[in-house]
Amino acid sequence: MVTREERIEGGVLGLLVGDALGVPYEFHAPEWIPARDAIEFEPPAGFGRAHPDTPPGTWSDDGAHALCLLDSLLYQGRLDPEDLGRRLVNWREWGYLAVDGCVFDVGIQTDRALAAVRAGVPALRAGPSGPQDNGNGALMRVLPLALWHRGSDAELATDAMVQSRVTHGHARSQVCCALYCLWARRALEGSAQPWAEAVKAFRALYPEGTESRLELDTTVLPLGAEDTPGRGTGYVVDCLRSARDCVGAAAAYEDVVRSAVRLGHDTDTTAAVAGGIAGVIHGVRGIPARWLRALRGRELVEPLLHKLLAHSGR
Repeated sequence: MVTREERIEGGVLGLLVGDALGVPYEFHAPEWIPARDAIEFEPPAGFGRAHPDTPPGTWSDDGAHALCLLDSLLYQGRLDPEDLGRRLVNWREWGYLAVDGCVFDVGIQTDRALAAVRAGVPALRAGPSGPQDNGNGALMRVLPLALWHRGSDAELATDAMVQSRVTHGHARSQVCCALYCLWARRALEGSAQPWAEAVKAFRALYPEGTESRLELDTTVLPLGAEDTPGRGTGYVVDCLRSARDCVGAAAAYEDVVRSAVRLGHDTDTTAAVAGGIAGVIHGVRGIPARWLRALRGRELVEPLLHKLLAHSGR
């Protein structure tokens, strides 16, 4: 029996471990990724690591942004887009909640949005909002919202969309963030079919004719998309589908994140998004102890985890 507390801790650490596992393999095509059993924090000898100066076990922008959101939620007691925007700017400029204070990977859209926040643009207008502006930078950080949130499904979905707008303003990114949070909530509740129940809940919240439902039915999950495998790219829809596939096909956390890395391309984000859900499903005890021991930056995450668990127990 996995307790709620173990699921919450597993979600946060599962995201960070998945992120750190994927960092060395980023930007590689799937045919260049090592065999599944060889995927570890330290890649096999001779593998051309991405970010070679980054020590194994280090999370990237994915983990740092998720912790920025979590810290903001815990401090403000609500979703405050302006506070989130400031914290993300502090990450960009000063390495806030980055391991060793080192920023080594920044998405193009996120960089544009944070430059706008820094220049005084209101946070909810900072995120680029064209159809081409649908990277996975808002999706990668949103899991803590679902673990922290106590409101209704409608309130959770709305907040997920709002937090997306700080860096990714298009409706497609917002829909993916909302659906992911509903998925995480169902996993946290111990549902046997959390993805299917999340999709059903989203459709109930956003009936036909609404912009969000149109995005869901035409781009995120159009007819036949359940059979379209994810490819591990940085496109928000593909990232969400890739995580869905990895979680649905694997029986253990370790298999989920290794499958995510094996897709190649945006390995750290795919493994973070999939690993967060897998951590919720399997709990912290389902994450290999060797990876938890080797995860760097634990001094940054432990105080936030303690506060999050205290919040969930109230």
